[in-house]
Amino acid sequence: MDIQTMTFLIVGATFVLYIGIAIWARAGSTNDFYVAGGGVHPVANGMATAADWMSAASFISMAGLISFMGYDGGVYLMGWTGGYVLLALCLAPYLRKFGKFTVPDFIGDRYYSQTARTVAVICAIFVCFTYVAGQMRGVGVVFSRFLEVDIVSGVIIGMALVFFYAVLGGMKGITYTQVAQYCVLICAYMVPAFFISILMTDSFIPQLGFGGTLADGSGMYVLDKLDGLSEELGFTAYTEGNKSMVDVFFITAALMVGTAGLPHVIVRFFTVPKVRDARMSAGWALLFIALLYTTAPAVATFARVNMINTINGEEMQGTEYAQAPSWVSNWEKTGLITWEDKNDDGRMFYSGDERNEMKIDRDIMVLANPEIAGLPAWVIALVAAGGVAAALSTSAGLLLVISTSISHDLLKRNLMPDISDKQELFFARLAAAVAVCVAGYLGINPPGFVAQVVAFAFGLAASSFFPAIILGIFYKRMNKEGAIAGMISGIVFTAAYIIFFKFVSPEANTPDNWWFGISPEGIGTLGMLLNFAVAIVVNKMTNDAPDDVQEMVESIRYPKGAGAAHAH
Repeated sequence: MDIQTMTFLIVGATFVLYIGIAIWARAGSTNDFYVAGGGVHPVANGMATAADWMSAASFISMAGLISFMGYDGGVYLMGWTGGYVLLALCLAPYLRKFGKFTVPDFIGDRYYSQTARTVAVICAIFVCFTYVAGQMRGVGVVFSRFLEVDIVSGVIIGMALVFFYAVLGGMKGITYTQVAQYCVLICAYMVPAFFISILMTDSFIPQLGFGGTLADGSGMYVLDKLDGLSEELGFTAYTEGNKSMVDVFFITAALMVGTAGLPHVIVRFFTVPKVRDARMSAGWALLFIALLYTTAPAVATFARVNMINTINGEEMQGTEYAQAPSWVSNWEKTGLITWEDKNDDGRMFYSGDERNEMKIDRDIMVLANPEIAGLPAWVIALVAAGGVAAALSTSAGLLLVISTSISHDLLKRNLMPDISDKQELFFARLAAAVAVCVAGYLGINPPGFVAQVVAFAFGLAASSFFPAIILGIFYKRMNKEGAIAGMISGIVFTAAYIIFFKFVSPEANTPDNWWFGISPEGIGTLGMLLNFAVAIVVNKMTNDAPDDVQEMVESIRYPKGAGAAHAH
């Protein structure tokens, strides 16, 4: 059976599963729609959180980044992993005890201000739309290759599926769909990693194969081999970095604190019955996430070695295009691989200098990895299903945050306080439908490759939400004036920096022109520091938060009580 037929069968079966779960778990109230009724088991919530967390950027792009960037790509691995730990330990239990569904809900009540709530809603929508653009792009990349449709059609298929189960099922449907999606994506990631590790290193476990020796009898370590290949072809040694330590620190910090401010991950901790369950589900999620994250460097390295060997040939003289392996022509059809025969010798050659004839999109590395290694068609189809699961699970969580921010925080808690539960549910579904359309447009016209777009979303979350949440929990005297001024200054500064270097003047996007040597991917850390500084200065110049608010903040810092979430 060929790859396309196998892909239709496996991806189609997963779609039927997701839609079936959405119908079974249909939300009947706002409590179901927003927090799945607050009755999800910690292990199931851990799986759902892991699926929500491990987006197309984790599944498709992270290993691709490490594969192309080598040591420098490790910032994404460190930042995203460290960020989840920060979220689980420092924020989730306290927000759970506070008992609010959303970040804007927390900020509105903690800072006793509808203006603060509205600013938080705008920030949440801005961050989520930036993030979801990367997910929809990931869906388009998967479908364009494996279903042999163009990227636009792929995005539209993904939109239709997310629309169905996110709008129908709400958080209840999304939670149980994400449990299924985690199982699909982790199998899709690990199975080819096991196979390729055995083929290349004689070690069944990819993490051990990554640090082991090649199975060709040479006794050479995998990373030594890749360092040698990289330097021979004009690249920096794979295990050495080009980025300045300042930029590495700022990108890692932006990803970490951005994680802790991501609204779609935070809301997951309201779907369990008790604060203790929120802590337990955070621990389970970390275990489930670690399975993929510890495997990513191995996948990246194996894919890089195999890709260079198949394009350049064992002698590094270039492979004749007429005899190129099928994966090259398959991905050429999508436009994500291109070849320009510069010296008219009919041979493909990939290098890091003027000899290079290949343009390879880094987002294909995980998806193409089984094909490059010559694995069976069913493994290739399974990886396609995993890529779709990763992108759709996060898309659904983000769209739910957008819809609840509009229906619950903007309308019910601000503009239209008298609407009924049924009307609020209708507006939530309507907002989700509009959000799906906007997300689809951004997926068709993305502002960068998947992981880069997601990195911008983390920077925006770091510069807007994180200081307001941290100060809201741990600094009881912080007032609404400080929080509002901090959020606005942080997100405006960060967005302006990113927009300038990425869209207004991309030719200026070089280390020589960056402020303090900080790239757009890392500027969220500086935006966060600005937010903290502005918030504290404004707070000192105005009155402290009222006494009743300070007492409320004191109460949520003690880990007692269930803090049940409620809709109104």
